[in-house]
Amino acid sequence: MNFHKKILALLALVPALAFASEGGHPLDRAPDRSHDMAALQNGAKLFVNYCLNCHNASSMRYNRLRDLGLTEDQIKNNLLFTGEKVGEMMTTAMAAKDAKAWFGVIPPDLSVIARAKASPAGSGGDYLYTYLRTFYKDDTRPTGFNNLVVPNVAMPHVLWQMQGIQSAKMVEEQDPHDASKKIHKFAGFEQVTPGTMSKLEFDTAVADLVGYMEWMAEPAQQTRKRLGVWVLLFMTGFAFLAWRLNASYWKEVK
Repeated sequence: MNFHKKILALLALVPALAFASEGGHPLDRAPDRSHDMAALQNGAKLFVNYCLNCHNASSMRYNRLRDLGLTEDQIKNNLLFTGEKVGEMMTTAMAAKDAKAWFGVIPPDLSVIARAKASPAGSGGDYLYTYLRTFYKDDTRPTGFNNLVVPNVAMPHVLWQMQGIQSAKMVEEQDPHDASKKIHKFAGFEQVTPGTMSKLEFDTAVADLVGYMEWMAEPAQQTRKRLGVWVLLFMTGFAFLAWRLNASYWKEVK
């Protein structure tokens, strides 16, 4: 009996251990853009202009953007830069070997990144929303920027013109686990150079971009949820009928 109790206690600790293993900078909650078509369209535009230069989204076709209310002409004239037909995949023209030479790593495919980055610390959208907003100036890095979510990140800060340049303020504190050591704790950002957007405007733009990436990870999500409601209603009605038929049948038998 004691053995079973220990197993249950260990299983109960798994979520807490997983959260602890994430560590790092706490994640901000990403605004919900799932029902805002204008925001998702803006996010698609930002994705094509700023992300597809280096990353692929090889599981997504341009013509799927029609689900966001865009026509084929709008897609072709405003968003189709790496292909010739709207039925083509969303891929970058950058060769993998060139990306490896320039950045040290091959940029990951972003098709389902919003789902892949989900963790006990937050959703994949929370991760991306925090990550894209926490770049800061660091002259020791090859790109001139570092990131709070991914320390020593290889990715350049592609949105720096919109956000501007910010520095991270760090304070020195006692390490709670080792009295002989000091640790540096994040204490906020300081704007060094203004961007083309205010902080609110930039946060809104990033939220739109992340919203699109969440949609791209599962374009049929809203349809799935709607169908799920109808399936549950049908199963409830069917279960009720089966219950009453069963009662009627056994009533005659008795």
